[in-house]
Amino acid sequence: MAGETGDPRGGSPTSGIVRRYSHVRKLENDSSRNRARFAQQGFGKGQRYRESTIATVAGLQYRKSGCRAVPPECVSARTVLWWLVFTGAAMNHVIRMGINIAIIGMVKDQSSKYEGIATGSRCYNATPTEGAANNSTTRTSSLVDTDEDKVDWDEYQQNLVIGSSFWVYWITQIPSGIITRRYGTKLVFGLSNYATCLLGLLIPFATFQSFYLLMAIRVLQGLAGGFVWPAVHTMTGAWIPPNERSKFISSYTGVAFGVALLYSVGGQMVYWLGWRSVFYATGVLGTIWYLAWYLLMFDSPDKHPRISEEERRYIKERIANSHTQEKLPTPWKSILLSVPVWLVFFTHWGTSWCSHLTLSQAPTYLYAIHGWNLQVAGVMSAFPQLLGSGCAIVLSRIFDKVLQKNTMSRTGIRKLAIAMCCLVQGAAMVIMAFSGCNSTVAMAGMLLGVCVQSLETSGQLASLVDISPNFAGILLGIMHAMTSVTGFTGPILVGYLTQGNQTTRAWQKVFLISAAMVVVPDILHLVFGASELQPWNSPDSKVTDKTANKEELQELNSTARHEDDQENM
Repeated sequence: MAGETGDPRGGSPTSGIVRRYSHVRKLENDSSRNRARFAQQGFGKGQRYRESTIATVAGLQYRKSGCRAVPPECVSARTVLWWLVFTGAAMNHVIRMGINIAIIGMVKDQSSKYEGIATGSRCYNATPTEGAANNSTTRTSSLVDTDEDKVDWDEYQQNLVIGSSFWVYWITQIPSGIITRRYGTKLVFGLSNYATCLLGLLIPFATFQSFYLLMAIRVLQGLAGGFVWPAVHTMTGAWIPPNERSKFISSYTGVAFGVALLYSVGGQMVYWLGWRSVFYATGVLGTIWYLAWYLLMFDSPDKHPRISEEERRYIKERIANSHTQEKLPTPWKSILLSVPVWLVFFTHWGTSWCSHLTLSQAPTYLYAIHGWNLQVAGVMSAFPQLLGSGCAIVLSRIFDKVLQKNTMSRTGIRKLAIAMCCLVQGAAMVIMAFSGCNSTVAMAGMLLGVCVQSLETSGQLASLVDISPNFAGILLGIMHAMTSVTGFTGPILVGYLTQGNQTTRAWQKVFLISAAMVVVPDILHLVFGASELQPWNSPDSKVTDKTANKEELQELNSTARHEDDQENM
């Protein structure tokens, strides 16, 4: 079972074979009964082993082997946790953002309302290299739904529906961090995610009952969804050692994977099965995820019944200097006056603005400006999200590797990640602003922006845990409370600029405003930002931030020397 004999390093599933192999050598010297039991575990007689390296982790020595069989026990508890968070993040956005793709099939064609007003139709008639790639494809949103299955909402109403889940999203952000410290991530994250899922099942019914009832359901989804991310960040501080944070927080990119899945598969579902199918499918998937979360997730290594003793000891020793299970008083004044914290908040504001813009408006932009039908618009909106998730997972491991080898300081690593995220994303917004009817250039800009936007998992999000592991959930709650405003102000701005005016000129203004939002905060962070453990992380502790940072640095140096020895063997 997952987590029984996990690798103390918490690396790939195959690395857990280290301890198993040491156990095997002892069994071979024991009775025939033990050798038979050894064979039953998947290491048959005659199996060849290739000794490779000696690893010293948490004071224990293990010998790696080239064993062909990889039993399920090799999966560490942190690996299972990574997948639970990844899929949970995916489900959270699939459920809340499902209406972004479904709304194209929910709403009647609005072009007849604006006769004589430019609606971007010149892009529909452009050549393939300058305009829509599917110029000859009929722009039919669904083969199943008729006008009787649709509602008559204008652009302003559509963007109200899309953005309404963020109206009160900020309210539960800070309480989430406080409540999670009392009741645990398992309860708070699990129930908030599942409540959002159940509310989504009511959207098809509410759509034809009352516009205001639908808005109320969307607002409640935002209220429940606000508990999610601070709860996860609290768990990260309790489970993940400093030199693994970028890698683990890459699980948050399940958001991008979920959106990619939603836009690609959801577009096809709307076309072939009707827009209601999106909400019913997400309801079923959300229920399956919640069952897995309830059975496999635990709030700390001490509460996990199946984690190996070696992995438990490894985690506790490496977070001992920065994280405590004790109920510490929240240092509100120190948090609110912390310059490093506010600079991270400001950079996240810019990336959140661009992220929400892309998440909510990409299908509409490709459908209305470049003339792509719903199937194509859904797939092409999904591809940047999938690429972004992959980029974050790969680059997070590179950043952790650099940190382990002490090539750059922790502050340097975080500044680099945030700069790549913000400055390149700003450039991507400028590219989209001046792409005109050239869909190839527009897609290139979108790909670039979404890919680097996912680097906030190694930048802003990891930096908050570095600054204060004990209060990481509260910090994230404050940050999300601030930046969630972008989730509804962005759609309102788009609705205002494109109301009866779906033109490249109107969208150019949207993208240039977004570029300014993301670039200016990063310039301030490059000059004044820091990502070191703050003294208020442990208000009652005698361990200072310098002492804790020094001990963590010694740990990273030790890890780096060990890995260098491995490479030289």
